[in-house]
Order: sequence, then C-alpha cells, then structure tokens
Amino acid sequence: MTLLARRRPTLAAACAVVSLVSAVLTQPGWSAVAGEADSLRLVSLSARPEMVTADDVLVAVEVPRDTQLDEVRISRDGADVTSSFRADADAHTLTGLVDRLRPGRNRLVATAGSLRDQLVVTNHPAAGPVISGPHQTPYVCTTDLFRLVDGGTLGAPLDDDCSAATRVDYAYRSTAGQTKPLPDPSVRPDDLAWTTTITGETVPFLIRIETGTLNRAIYQISMLHDPAAEEPSFHQRGPGWNDRLIYTFGGGCRRGWYTQGTDTGGVLDPEMLGRGYAVASASLNVFGNNCNDLLAAETMMMVKERFVERYGDPLFTIGWGSSGGSYQSHQIADNYPGLLDGIVVGRTFPDVASATNITLFDARLLEHYFTEVAPGEFSQEEQRQVAGFGRWQSIRNLSKGANRLDPAAEFPAELPAELHYDAQTNPDGARGDVYDHTVNVYGRDPATGFARRPLDNVGVQYGLAALNSGAITTQQFLDLNEGIGGLDLDAQPTPHRTVADPIATRAAYRTGRILYGGAGLADTPIIDYRSYSEDATNGDIHMMTHGFATRARLEAANGDADNQVFLVEDSRYGGFSLNSPTLQYALTSMDQWLTALMADGSALPAHQRVVRNKPADLTDACWSRDAQPREIVQPITPDNAGECGQLYPAHSTPRLVAGAPLTDDVVTCHRKDVEWSDYEVDFTPAERARLLEIFPSGVCDWSKPGVGQQPLSDTWQVID
Repeated sequence: MTLLARRRPTLAAACAVVSLVSAVLTQPGWSAVAGEADSLRLVSLSARPEMVTADDVLVAVEVPRDTQLDEVRISRDGADVTSSFRADADAHTLTGLVDRLRPGRNRLVATAGSLRDQLVVTNHPAAGPVISGPHQTPYVCTTDLFRLVDGGTLGAPLDDDCSAATRVDYAYRSTAGQTKPLPDPSVRPDDLAWTTTITGETVPFLIRIETGTLNRAIYQISMLHDPAAEEPSFHQRGPGWNDRLIYTFGGGCRRGWYTQGTDTGGVLDPEMLGRGYAVASASLNVFGNNCNDLLAAETMMMVKERFVERYGDPLFTIGWGSSGGSYQSHQIADNYPGLLDGIVVGRTFPDVASATNITLFDARLLEHYFTEVAPGEFSQEEQRQVAGFGRWQSIRNLSKGANRLDPAAEFPAELPAELHYDAQTNPDGARGDVYDHTVNVYGRDPATGFARRPLDNVGVQYGLAALNSGAITTQQFLDLNEGIGGLDLDAQPTPHRTVADPIATRAAYRTGRILYGGAGLADTPIIDYRSYSEDATNGDIHMMTHGFATRARLEAANGDADNQVFLVEDSRYGGFSLNSPTLQYALTSMDQWLTALMADGSALPAHQRVVRNKPADLTDACWSRDAQPREIVQPITPDNAGECGQLYPAHSTPRLVAGAPLTDDVVTCHRKDVEWSDYEVDFTPAERARLLEIFPSGVCDWSKPGVGQQPLSDTWQVID
C-alpha cells in the first residue's frame, strides 16, 4: 500500500459552495439517437458534455436523411477526427470515440456542406474530481492489496492518484459451479460450463474482467466474452452480452474513509453473468471503503462513462446493492438521474445523514443513559420500549454503530495509526467520521476546523410513546429527558443537548445528502427486497422502518410510491444473495419492467410511464417461513397488518417513539410550548414544572417540517 502525502486542511472554507448544473443538458443514457434529424446534431453519448473525463468521449452525429454520411466531417479543436467514426446506415448516424482531449474545454465540430453543429465538452482528469469537490487527504493507495481473479494484485500505484495500468483477465465457470481463473485464454478447460442468456444465446461461460482505476478508485467491468472472438467495443458486441448493465454497490460505512479500498461491490456473480448481464463496480462504491454518497455517485458516473466508451450504451442500467449499497442506489438515482434506470435494493436505508445517523445517535445516548447515568432505573423491557427496537440488544448494537459519528473510533486498517485523530495526542490528525468525510458538502466550522454537523436532539421527548402507553412512569420519563444530554464534536457525552449547525443542515437537504425522493427517484422503478433480521439475537441495524421512511418520502414528494415494491422474506439465504429465488424473481421482474419502459414511446409523464409498465404480478409480497416458502400477496405496511405483518413485524426507533414522522428526515425540529393534551398520563404540578424546566425552549412540533428542511435544490449538482 502507498500513503499519499497529507495536505493540512484549511479553515477558510466555512461552508461548501455548490454549483448547480442545468438538468436540461445532454445526459448519458438519454442520448439514444432516434427520429429524423433535419440538421446535423452532435450528441455526447458517454457523459454529460461538461463532465467528460479521462481525455475521451463517445460522440454520435445525427445526420439528415438527404445528406450522405460520407459527406460529414468531424473535428476536435480544428484537428480532423472523422476517421474515428463509424457509420450506421440504418440509423443514419456516425458514432466515434474522440480521444486526445486536452484539459478543460474542447470544441467538436461536425460539418456537411452548409450544415454545421458544434459541441463543447469539458474534460476532467481520470483521477477526478468532477462533482465531489477537493480530494480527501490523507488517502491510502491499495493497488498492491487489491486481489485479482488469479490471486495477483495490480502492483504498486503508478502515481500519487493511486493509478494502475488497465488490464484484462479471464475466468470461467466450471461444470462444478466454481469460478476459476483462465490462465491461458487460448485453451478451453475441460470443465468449462455453458450458459443460455436471457436473450436466448447459448455461449461458453467465459468471463472477461477489465480492471483499472478511475477517480482514485479501482474499478472492474465483467461480461461473458470468448477470448477467441474479436475484442468487444462500442461497435462490436459479443453474443454473450444481453445489452444490459448491472452496477453493484457494496455495503458498510464505518472505517469508510481515507482509503482506496480493496474490494468492489462484486462483478463475478454467476446468476448475473449467466443471464448475460455486464456487471460493473468500483472500490469507492463500497461504503465500507467510502461512506460518502456524493463521491460514490461521481465514481459510478466515471465508471459508467468508461463502460459506454468501451462497450457501448447499454439498453438500461440496474443499480444493485444492500445496506450501504442501498444508500448509494437511492441517492444516485434521485440526485444524478440517468445514471441508473432502475434499482434493486436490500436491507434498505434512505440515506446516511438523516434516518441512519439519527437512529444511531439516539441509541448511543440511550445506552449511555441506561448504563452510566441511571443504571438499574429502567428494566430491559422498559429500555426497549423507549428505544422502539424489536430487541433490547439492538440498543447496544446500534450504539456501537454510532462509531461512525466518532472521529477517533474507527479507521481503515491500512491508514497508519500516527495519522489517526486523537483529541489529546494528535488533534490535527485525520478525523474518521461521516461528517468530516463529507466536509466538502457541510463545510468547516471556522471555530474548530472540523466539519459542521447536521445532528440535533433539542426538544426531543425521548420515550414519549412509551410514557403514553404506560410502559414507563412519569418519573422515568422526566429523569430520562433531563439526563440524556447529547454528544459533542468528538462524540463524547455532554449534559446538554446537541445543536445542529444550520449551514450543514441546509446543505444536507439542498444537496441531497438527505434523500428527497422527488427528483430522479420519482421516475425510477424500485424493488425493495428485505431479508428480515430484526429478530437477530444481538439486534440489527437493518430495520424495516427505514424502507417505510423511503416510501413515505416518495409519497410526500410525488403523491404516491407506486414505483416502489416491497418483497420480504426470512434470512435463510443471507442478506442479499441471488441464491434466493425471491431475489432472482426481483431481478427478472426489474428486467421486464425496464424492458417495457424503454419500449414505451408515449408522451405520458415519466412517473406515469414507470407505473404503467410495472409487471402486473409485481406487487408487495412476503414469503412464509415454511421449508417451502409460500408467497403472500398483500401491502407491506408499517402498522404490521395482515399475515406479513405478523411474520415480519416492523419496529420503531427512538426518534419515532418521540413522535417524529415516518419520513424520519427532520434534523432540527421546530419547537412549540408544552401542550398537556399530548400526554395520556397525568402529571403532578411539580412534575409539570419540572417538564417545563427540562424543555425551556419547548418540545418538538412534529407537525411542521424541520428547521431548514427543503427539497433538493437541483439535480446534477457540483460541489466546488
């Protein structure tokens, strides 16, 4: 591994600067050449024109039918590049990869007689950044730790941006169901399996794996391809590729900073490849390496650009990820529409910044209160009622998960210990938490030099529902809210509540760090698959309520969530494995949904087209826990209605117990005077006086949006 030199952070950036890029510019995936051109038209196929990377761009020229294709000339900044283009007589277009772009603006011009069009593209470095703001330092290169299919590595990095030479390896699937390296691509192994893709092609199960670096990440692209055939390209597609792309996103979050990473979301799944899908991912699309959805979006954007330039524009792209992978899928689809056409997600959360962080923060406070402030004052069942979780053990489990809020708690193994932040011994060290990892968005507090935080619990009445149900006493309720306190910038307990930074809070909403749901996600088919885990012995962070939070946000932003389907089963197949027939069904259904959607040329609004093309048999459902599971078709709802609700009950969170809305997207609540009608119990006069003292500025008014809460300000935002 190689450690990049660390640049000391400046304190000048008191807040992040966000540039908004118009959503009407050409975007990858929507630029399919169609229709009758009445003039020349240059179209960027692989990237938005202002976001081209790595010195090349795939471009199409639409040509009027009355103009001969061989009349067209294309230039790059005055240099003729016509020879790079290939003609498509049926579409009456020319398509070519224009390379040798210079840094910054490049002018592409197409002419044919008196006809002329131009396209200005802005070229960014292959190492980035493009949209995520300045690179993080320190940053550990791990090209020499990243394992390839043959067991080797990429070797030492070529430069300070952790670059490695692009390479192609081959593997194969054996008749025994194993994926093995193919050391000699010219020799077919005796145990080589064959597969039939969803397009009906029967081909040898030979896997081409491209590995390289983009955006300081290690990426991989795999697809079925016979090495004896012609190399695949944007104009030469092999029979093993079904023209569809799956982009996989990996999970995690804790320790997800300051490292290139040693894994991707996985590109060798035999079910995906056997059906003929191309599969792509990158190390910064694993939240265990990079818990920053903006950087993940940028990385995915650049890898997809590379894919389109090398292999051609896919019919559609499916986002595929569980847990930390679901954050990325939801937020990329909403904030950067067009990169993903549909998403299949598991054990879902809407985002890191709101539902997850708030729940973990509250769990940390409750564990501290129950064990350090008032040990023995609440029974385990009373503690569980206050927390809302399905199991008492989840309090401790999720409290540990709050290490992502602690800048000194957890770091990637490859980051040298002498670089770790420590308030006493290394106050200038690298802070390992989700806020400092996203400092480009939240900005730095000039008073501390640390990232601003959208984290708050002022006015929150912990245990309110438990009080009103009679699960805890008025004395316990008052003691809890008087003593629970908050966390300081180092995640250490404080007697006072935590106050969010208003600049960071507004930025979280405006930039999409808190999922809005009303932008690209409104027009995205979503299958939310859940292998139920709320009954795990030691508790679990993956709670159904987070899926309901996403649905509630879709409904709030769009009027319905008809583009989202819930599928729930037990965890016999693990968290998110295509060994599960249910998840196989989800992939099949998503393919059917998107295939129909892409063929729908109607003028209906996008959301209506998405809903109209949903397969008729794809509805909310769960599967029984029997040895041979039985499908139960019914709405999956937070009130645990029906048989599915009994089999797989959803539970609450501390903030929901305190009265927060199901959307779980309020960072700082508006406050109101205490209203005694909100309580199902009687307080004595002394208790009433004490409650008013505990909440001198009032209690949360959950009927109002949060302070600073607002919709996403625009899609395709750029952080400067």
